[in-house]
Amino acid sequence: MTGESWKIYWNEYVKDAYIYGSEIFFHAKDHVEFKNELMPPGTVIKRWYSKVNYQMMRIEPALPMIDGEGRYHISLDVSADSLDGLIVKLIFYDRYDAEAGSQIIRDGEDDFQCPLKTFSYEVQLINAGATQFHFHSIVITEIIDGE
Repeated sequence: MTGESWKIYWNEYVKDAYIYGSEIFFHAKDHVEFKNELMPPGTVIKRWYSKVNYQMMRIEPALPMIDGEGRYHISLDVSADSLDGLIVKLIFYDRYDAEAGSQIIRDGEDDFQCPLKTFSYEVQLINAGATQFHFHSIVITEIIDGE
């Protein structure tokens, strides 16, 4: 059984996107085209946050607040030649912004549970060899009792 579900989009704000040599086209809210032939593997293409300092970053949090005791499913909705070219990384932080744990998702979707001391988290879209793709959304769904 699934609980709440949240869709995260790539907004037009490009401060947290890899723009060096990149061509980024915003066709629609759920359709962003990304091209970069020269980006090295391991580069963070885009970041989303659950907690931000608005005074410093001038953006609102894009991720939902999640419970440290809950289980969740994350799935990446991307049109690409191969999903092997993109990695999603979750980084969890405690109340003092120290890293409390992380998880890497290689196949576009997986279940996760954050450490109990998680206060905020970040989702990173990382290049693993992709040169172009069409990003639609990331979906985080709460898992209720044994689903």
